[in-house]
Amino acid sequence: MASDGNPRLLGIFSRGKEEGKEDEGFFDKAKDIISDVGEKIENVIGFGKPIAHVTGIHIPHINHQKVEFVVDVLVRNPIAVPIPLMDINYSLESDERKLVSGSIPDTETIRGHSSETVKIPVTLIFDDIRETFHEIRTGSIIPYTIKVDLIIDVPVFGKNTIPLQKSGEIPIPHKPNIDLEKIKFQKFTWEETIATLYLKIEHKNDFDLGLKGMQYVVWLGEVNIGGAQLENSGKLPKNDTIFIDHPITFRPKDFGSALWDMIKGRGTTYSIKGNINVDTPFGEMKLPINREGSTTLLQ
Repeated sequence: MASDGNPRLLGIFSRGKEEGKEDEGFFDKAKDIISDVGEKIENVIGFGKPIAHVTGIHIPHINHQKVEFVVDVLVRNPIAVPIPLMDINYSLESDERKLVSGSIPDTETIRGHSSETVKIPVTLIFDDIRETFHEIRTGSIIPYTIKVDLIIDVPVFGKNTIPLQKSGEIPIPHKPNIDLEKIKFQKFTWEETIATLYLKIEHKNDFDLGLKGMQYVVWLGEVNIGGAQLENSGKLPKNDTIFIDHPITFRPKDFGSALWDMIKGRGTTYSIKGNINVDTPFGEMKLPINREGSTTLLQ
């Protein structure tokens, strides 16, 4: 009876070994197929993750209301097939305060085996900063960090996020204060009067300004006595005050009561309107002049 059981057990073990060999052969073939497919994919598209870095930040426009940035990001695609750049998320921060943020969807596609520069526009409104962060002083320079997340769709691997950032400094501009200090007459007739306007320019920024030009018109009372255009008038040192004198010719008989108030020593109201063009370390700015005063004296 014992001899009847052994052959059957041996047969079972024998079949198990044969089936195991068949399974091993199947998995070996599967691995070969996967390896072959991987080699073919590598031959077609190549491997390697896209890389990117910030090559520069430009300020094409700045004034007392806003500053416009353009962030240049160089993206390199090392594989043969194009890579869609799905989204760009960005934020502008200063000392951990988020000043502005945004998103740009579906920007463009980076061609295979190529490098392309992606331009990211960012606009910062100064009034928004002043209203939100009262501790940020007008006329100051603040540090900033621009953070960018590039979300790309890599074939086979799927979505991938490339984080980038770059730091620098930006100003929160203060418009120069311009006052008409006095008017000094060199020649006085009713038909023609030659006088000198004495202007005080008060500069309250923490950076120097190069005064490239100034265009203005002066009103005494309700009478336009003319204006002037000044070019390359020098430098405005930071947090300083300068004085500019400029000759002007006008007709007193057109003034009415404003001139008589000045002659009697009571002075008159005045206004100055125009623009001042300046160079700054952050780019050129055109700042408006709109000043009204209650008293201007005649000398």
